[in-house]
Amino acid sequence: MICRRPSFRLMIMLIAILAATGVFWPVHAAPVAVPSAAAPRFTVEVTGQGPDVILIPGLASSAAVWDNTVKQLRGRYRLHVIQIAGFAGTPAGANAEGPILQPAVDALDGYIRSAKLKAPAVIGHSMGGLMGLMLARQHPEDLGRLMVVDSLPFYAVLFSPQATVEGVRPQAAVMRDMAMTSTPEQWAAGQARTMTRLVKSPTALKAATEASIASDPSVTGRALYDDLTTDLREEIAAIRTPTVMLYPWDEATGAPQSAYDALYTGAYAPMTSATVKRIDGSLHFIMLDQPAAFAAEVETFLK
Repeated sequence: MICRRPSFRLMIMLIAILAATGVFWPVHAAPVAVPSAAAPRFTVEVTGQGPDVILIPGLASSAAVWDNTVKQLRGRYRLHVIQIAGFAGTPAGANAEGPILQPAVDALDGYIRSAKLKAPAVIGHSMGGLMGLMLARQHPEDLGRLMVVDSLPFYAVLFSPQATVEGVRPQAAVMRDMAMTSTPEQWAAGQARTMTRLVKSPTALKAATEASIASDPSVTGRALYDDLTTDLREEIAAIRTPTVMLYPWDEATGAPQSAYDALYTGAYAPMTSATVKRIDGSLHFIMLDQPAAFAAEVETFLK
């Protein structure tokens, strides 16, 4: 039976994704830091040689969530690892005020053009996945293929299947303003609660919490607002870029697999260029909770 509305536990878990911050682990490779003049919204670390692959972390995440993927691919691919300014303890830079999401997509288009990348593969997690969808819709010539890791075309459907951008704006504004006006103590406590829903490993959870607290609340709040008020449901059908979409499930969520299956397959049904796959035994950070399964999917994706 198709579940038309996610269970309460599923909804709470997924809404937590929107307020989440990422994991900061040291990058053991020695990539070259490249300040991107064409894309002041982020910096890029380039390492390896071969076909180009762009890695985009999620909301308030560190680029180091891709550490294992960098190790896996750097001998065969040239990797461009994005770090959004203001996330995971980095300076806010051009993200110090105003919208975050669309300017970051515009900057990514500028980076690809200025670096003269030829149809790179793009892998994006969470907000990074939404950026990938936006790039594929707005600039299809920029990329050759796309992997979306646990993201939705319109996150606000988690509040209601009948959600609209105008209807969700007041809620999104409240969430944005709460982040931007929180005290350091409130911010730290909120991130600690959130991360328990997103990462299974106690070791990864500790690192994730530390990085979450280091993220800029203002940048995170405004990016969250952008996330919630971006609706691609009527646009993804026009995306022709070959796409793999990975979503997680774990019994710890308290929701049945069928609820997750209905949510994600339903969301991407209009996008005929997308293949939707579930990764079991994982929460939101699939690349950290199930690194071997994720690595296998990346290998298949890049073939």
